[in-house]
Amino acid sequence: MTARMRYYDLYDNVYIPGRWHLRMPLYEEDGREELFNAWRFKEGQFLSIDKPIRISMKPAGRPLEFSLARGVPIVHHRVVSLFERLGLQKEVQFIPVEVEGQAEPWFILNALQVIRCIDDARCEEVLHWLPEDNRPDKEAGEYRNVSGLKIDPEKLGEAHVFRPWGWKVILIVSEHVKLALEEEGITGTKFIEV
Repeated sequence: MTARMRYYDLYDNVYIPGRWHLRMPLYEEDGREELFNAWRFKEGQFLSIDKPIRISMKPAGRPLEFSLARGVPIVHHRVVSLFERLGLQKEVQFIPVEVEGQAEPWFILNALQVIRCIDDARCEEVLHWLPEDNRPDKEAGEYRNVSGLKIDPEKLGEAHVFRPWGWKVILIVSEHVKLALEEEGITGTKFIEV
């Protein structure tokens, strides 16, 4: 019997002393800086970005090779190289960004898959948006809250990087990706098994 692939919520370790804290993505519009619509990076779609995106930090600190800028994954070019070696080019898009005070290349990691995979019965608690909530911006059945997230690996096929449908605020990676990030020594990562 083959062991099932395990999956993890990938997020940044906010407890690293002296680490940087990245702000929201910005772009220039008519000579002034505007917030970039960060939700676009959670839709599981390839994006054509025609304006440079800039990330500032506050407070400044030690760069991490994986960080979240208000929920948007920002990665060092070493992460890009690792994902290319793993053959994950069809699952992610790397969008160049300028990070304040950094000369090296940095990128937004845009997961290109959203998969309906949350196992409601195994989660600690799930709340769904309902029509009576009067939220036309929410699709019926999407998750209002998920505690103790568990997913059904049977619904994932060969996926290694994705966001779960209805709860796209998190990024999930396979055990294969988790181990590769750890072996490579990528700084800033933290994992919770889902």
